[in-house]
Amino acid sequence: MSKFKNDLILRAARGEKTERTPVWLMRQAGRILPEYRAVRASLSGFKELVETPERAAEVTIQPVDLLGVDAAIIFSDILVIPEAMGLSYEMVEKKGPVFPEKIRSEKDIDQLHIAQPDELTYVYQAIDLTVKDLDGRVPLIGFAGAPFTIFCYMVEGSGSKTFSKAREMLYARPELAHRLMQMITDSTIGYLKGQIEAGANLVQVFDSWAAILSKSIYREFSIPYLKQICDALDGMVPVTLFAKGANFSIDDLAALNCRTIGLDWNVPVDFAKANAGDKTLQGNLDPAVLYASGRDIAKHTEKMLAAFGNHPHIANLGHGVYPDMKPDAVRTFVNTVKEYRHE
Repeated sequence: MSKFKNDLILRAARGEKTERTPVWLMRQAGRILPEYRAVRASLSGFKELVETPERAAEVTIQPVDLLGVDAAIIFSDILVIPEAMGLSYEMVEKKGPVFPEKIRSEKDIDQLHIAQPDELTYVYQAIDLTVKDLDGRVPLIGFAGAPFTIFCYMVEGSGSKTFSKAREMLYARPELAHRLMQMITDSTIGYLKGQIEAGANLVQVFDSWAAILSKSIYREFSIPYLKQICDALDGMVPVTLFAKGANFSIDDLAALNCRTIGLDWNVPVDFAKANAGDKTLQGNLDPAVLYASGRDIAKHTEKMLAAFGNHPHIANLGHGVYPDMKPDAVRTFVNTVKEYRHE
């Protein structure tokens, strides 16, 4: 007997047959919801929201109530890990994250440490509060950034189209890159275990900048660290890997100890099914579809669902919700998934 009133996403993640496809959205907690913006406006900024457990729990639960999704995802940020390691960041309006200090040398890495659980207590407290408030309605997803993606921000110092400084280190000083990536990995494993102990029912690892690498370099600098994370969490909760743009590496990801592989909207579904083995697939509607009319949103959503057929599937967008999208468009997507039944 499940402890959840709705455990569809957990069963789908385990590869079990479900009566319908479960659905949630990346970046569902925030952005598009007026209720989120009201909470955000009452605080000094994004980081205060992340670091205030009561408010983070509040905005985590909002999309469950307001959009009808089948899972909550804890409101946080992937960059809490470098901050806990000793490299603080600022969230600059309309620019994104900025690191005043960057990692460019051995000496810089010497200033860091492996993040300890008590440095991220505010995330665990938010998870604990969220689980209590959800009261078994739906499962809660925890998450972290993949070591390579975190590495990119720590070396580059901000977002980038090319991450040329980060990629330079991979080629010019690979030993340095591996040393930093291992520290990030060790920090992330402890962090995700802490989230699970606090009550997260499944976890997702976001490799947001996977697309900037070739298959061989991704295999050298990302896959081994993702493997360590998956192996460390094996038997605890289902793990989802979402490597945006790494369509070339679905076979490598499928060989890891994860349960679900997230897909961006550029991956042909047949290609993913052919390369993912028995893994559950998650995705992969183009987020821009949600700018269309309600009728067209439903049509494109149904076409996506039909493409996955009876392969274990969790419906989602191929990336996060865009800030200017209408909540009603998101509800149309969610409701279409919930009403759809495979032949």
